[in-house]
Amino acid sequence: MFHSVAYFLIAYQVLIVLYFLVINSIYTYITFYAFSLIRKSSQASFGWERLVSLSESANFRPVSIVIPAHNEAVNLADTIVTALAVHYPQKEVIVVNDGSDDNTMQMLLESFDLVSSKHPFRSSLETGNVLGIYHSRKHPQLWVIDKENGGKSDALNVGLLFSHYPLFCAIDADSMLDPDAVLRMGHQFLQDKDLVAAGGCVRVLNGCLMDNHVVKQIRAPRRILENVQIAEYLRGFMAGRVAWGSHDSLMIISGAFGIFRKDLLLAIGGYRESVGEDMDLILRLHKYCVDQKIAYRVHFIPEPVCWTQVPSDLGSLLRQRNRWQRGLFDSIWHNRRMFMNRKYGRVGMVGMPYFVFVELLGPVIEFVGYFGFVLFLIFGLVNPVFAILFLTISVLWGMWLNASAVLFDNFITQRYMRLRDSYKIALLGTLEYIGYRQLVAVERLIGTFQVWKNHWGRAKRKPIVTTTVS
Repeated sequence: MFHSVAYFLIAYQVLIVLYFLVINSIYTYITFYAFSLIRKSSQASFGWERLVSLSESANFRPVSIVIPAHNEAVNLADTIVTALAVHYPQKEVIVVNDGSDDNTMQMLLESFDLVSSKHPFRSSLETGNVLGIYHSRKHPQLWVIDKENGGKSDALNVGLLFSHYPLFCAIDADSMLDPDAVLRMGHQFLQDKDLVAAGGCVRVLNGCLMDNHVVKQIRAPRRILENVQIAEYLRGFMAGRVAWGSHDSLMIISGAFGIFRKDLLLAIGGYRESVGEDMDLILRLHKYCVDQKIAYRVHFIPEPVCWTQVPSDLGSLLRQRNRWQRGLFDSIWHNRRMFMNRKYGRVGMVGMPYFVFVELLGPVIEFVGYFGFVLFLIFGLVNPVFAILFLTISVLWGMWLNASAVLFDNFITQRYMRLRDSYKIALLGTLEYIGYRQLVAVERLIGTFQVWKNHWGRAKRKPIVTTTVS
């Protein structure tokens, strides 16, 4: 009996080591492969003048920019101003106030000189009650819809139904678009007739210096927590999504910034109620296009940038990661028929297995690994030298991956004007593997077993524009 337990424990240790080696090897490959693609893409991208001249093409499809908002009075006005200021030949901005109980609606009425409108509203999707529709006398392109609280997905569906244009752009209420962001995305839809959905890069706004609602200087924030998240975002957005997109396996476009073909969103029934509505939408788009034999492509474009705040306190961060984990579980479960199904190509055979075994089950495996590691040390079932060596290698490998993502990004995009900011993020980003990752893993583990909960949780908001460049 003792020998059987010992063999089982040894096999368990071997599996954990192999899992670690495979996952980190995948991360390493993705990092190098993705940044080589980003380098080629940045060299081939059009300059501002060329983009502006292309935007005069009659084939450039108009876009509706929809901003769902619930209790976002702190930042919403800044988000709207940047959305109105984006350079695009024909656009509209639609703000959907989702039953806010703060002064969001009053702020909108006063800041943008809104007047009530009798504009017709179609209801081909089931949504919450619309209380009022308003139009801005200051900005003819701006509409505001006031509705009962129904959640982000419901607010997006209301915006989808009200929108007038063939391209649908969804951004978060605390995000700020670069002036050329939507133009670069729209250009991709002009070039690629099979493109049905595209995501842009989401970068961290914390620490940046602003001038007239435009990011002028990209700097590292002061707090360690925020710097660690920058490294995470660069590894996830600038590496992971570029790699998955190039392999036709992209399964998520961030809710902070994405553009879609409106007709297909209506065809699949709009957004489904979920805390992971962004991933669920992309999976359903994949499924619908394959089932209907529609030639399509879902792509990630690194050049267009949307700036967003990341949590600056631990409580908000953990609530966010708990929600992400619940959304991941819900999205995969709802679309489980695609899992390992050859009919759905690389999404079913590569993308979904990766997200199931690495992203979804990763926190469970990681926690069990930590717990078992401690037990093995206590009962003398593992060689102490091997244990220390393995722990050292795993931490250093993870640190190296984060630092590489940051330094590669700055080498290619050269967004950080001060080299010390890039080095600071690279250095502090390595701390993810010493305490931060373990806390997040535990919270994600908790989220895995709270999948039935549909609440978002409240994050502490800070004003976006805090510093002006002179």
